[in-house]
Amino acid sequence: MTLPNPVDFSGRSVIVTGGTKGIGYVIAETFLAAGANVLVCGRNEPESLPTADGRSAAFRATDVRDPADAAALVQDAVERFGRLDVLVNNAGGSPDADAATVSPRFVEKIVALNLLAPFNVAQAANAVMQTQDDGGAIINIGSVSAIDPQPGTAAYSAAKAGLLVLTKALALEWAPKVRINHITTGLIRTEAAAEVYGADGGAAVTKTIPMERMAVPADIANSCLFLASPLSSYVNGADIAVHGGGEYPARYMATHQD
Repeated sequence: MTLPNPVDFSGRSVIVTGGTKGIGYVIAETFLAAGANVLVCGRNEPESLPTADGRSAAFRATDVRDPADAAALVQDAVERFGRLDVLVNNAGGSPDADAATVSPRFVEKIVALNLLAPFNVAQAANAVMQTQDDGGAIINIGSVSAIDPQPGTAAYSAAKAGLLVLTKALALEWAPKVRINHITTGLIRTEAAAEVYGADGGAAVTKTIPMERMAVPADIANSCLFLASPLSSYVNGADIAVHGGGEYPARYMATHQD
């Protein structure tokens, strides 16, 4: 028996929101390396775009919180590439904020970016994918904060919890043409790791993770490849935990110090 290459995305079209930096940048690079045509978006055009094997991603300045702009992003991909096969809803994030004093406007903006924006782009993508013989795949990048919130992340955690349930709800409505899945990300080593995880760049934090390291963006990108590939053709409405096994409970850490 001969198996086809499951990560050959030649001729396929992919959108990665927030694909101009961090995790999204590496996701875009990975799909490019797999042969896909990739369109990334952000609020402002970056100095450099994701590139692999001499090919670069296309860019569109987009505010995905705006439904009309999100729809225009999808239309741009179709006009450039002739189709849309994969959407990775990666754009998101939030600074820490004290829930006791944070402004209503801040909460609205965080919910808009992390919950409403993914729906905006997914809705537009679904309209295109439903017309294609082989449909398409949508991947929502979530966070462990949805199930294990930390202090200072109330609005963000609530929005990410909503994204997880939204994924499951849309998977029921848009199948069988369109598969929608979710990745729960844990601690990820990015350029901001030293600032977020401490002056040691996260070395101490890794002691709380069973895999003894933080994820790197490639860990998330590889999971996206799987969820977009034929290998996951019966995976729909799933939540793939890419967090190295989570974190040891505080009571365990308190009694097992080196």
